[in-house]
Amino acid sequence: MNVSVRYFASLRDRMGCADETLELDGDSATVSEIWAKVSDGQPIPDSILISVNMEYTDVDAVLKDGDELAFFPPVTGG
Repeated sequence: MNVSVRYFASLRDRMGCADETLELDGDSATVSEIWAKVSDGQPIPDSILISVNMEYTDVDAVLKDGDELAFFPPVTGG
């Protein structure tokens, strides 16, 4: 299965790229499983916003082949 992963703002710098396509075994994977893969097993920070196919979701969301996953750092104003 292939999933497109996008990183925004400071996460883009942290991950070293703006986006990547992951090839995963199986028919599905959760957001937390994908985060563990792209972050070398680091826990996902509570403050990160997550979207799947442009709809906000949580770490338990299940992705399927062709889905787009995006991670956003917290946004502040001022």
